[in-house]
Amino acid sequence: MISFNYEIDFNLEDEEHISTWISNTIQEENCKEGDINYIFCSDDYLYKLNVDFLNHDTLTDIISFDYSVGKELHGDIYISVDRVKENASDYMVSFEDEMARVIIHGVLHYCGYKDKSEDEGKLMRSKEDYYLGKR
Repeated sequence: MISFNYEIDFNLEDEEHISTWISNTIQEENCKEGDINYIFCSDDYLYKLNVDFLNHDTLTDIISFDYSVGKELHGDIYISVDRVKENASDYMVSFEDEMARVIIHGVLHYCGYKDKSEDEGKLMRSKEDYYLGKR
């Protein structure tokens, strides 16, 4: 089950549509949907998680904690709404498009895609683009 949680004054528009889109992505990637929690928060909130749990002293748009068991996906995906807004401006895309990219990016990590190397990053970006076209 996909759930959306808010630590700040923000709400996704049409949660049901977004949830269906994520579920369809998981299914197309031949994975099984477990419990996936999206938590929308501020830069400060996510920065603290980044420092406390990952020892990274940087801002980021997303942190995902993966509790998947094999192909059954479970986890918590934290998204900084502040960072998504700034990135949308920097990349000259709409906030909605950037938010969708970050949302699907998190679940693609659970499906097994990485983005540490240049080649992994290219594959991740192509998968994001593919699924963005299906929303």
